[in-house]
Amino acid sequence: MNATALADQYFATWNAADADRRAELIAANWTADATFQDPSFETTGHDELNKLVGAAQQMFPGLSFVRIGDIDEHHNYLRWTWHLKAEGQEAVAGGTDIVVLDADGKIQQLIGFHDFAPAH
Repeated sequence: MNATALADQYFATWNAADADRRAELIAANWTADATFQDPSFETTGHDELNKLVGAAQQMFPGLSFVRIGDIDEHHNYLRWTWHLKAEGQEAVAGGTDIVVLDADGKIQQLIGFHDFAPAH
């Protein structure tokens, strides 16, 4: 899978309202022991990540994560920028993610940085 396709799957995961669909996307794109860490949350493994995404959707109803700009790629690293926003509205949050891929191209580790975010 190329970097753009993986990023598309990543954002589809964050925007999928159905927990079973999220589980499918996570299993297809993340290693079993993958970690997610940003200033607000830290998870390990598929189940924790799925629960985190569901909780984020409850915290920010009606908002979606969208990739902004190009994906930077070298060796087994990716970097992309994102916004959290409602369709046709200004973003309420944004940040940059650094992704570490395993040898099979799955996400092993994601470290997120918030450029701007609402208090929660």
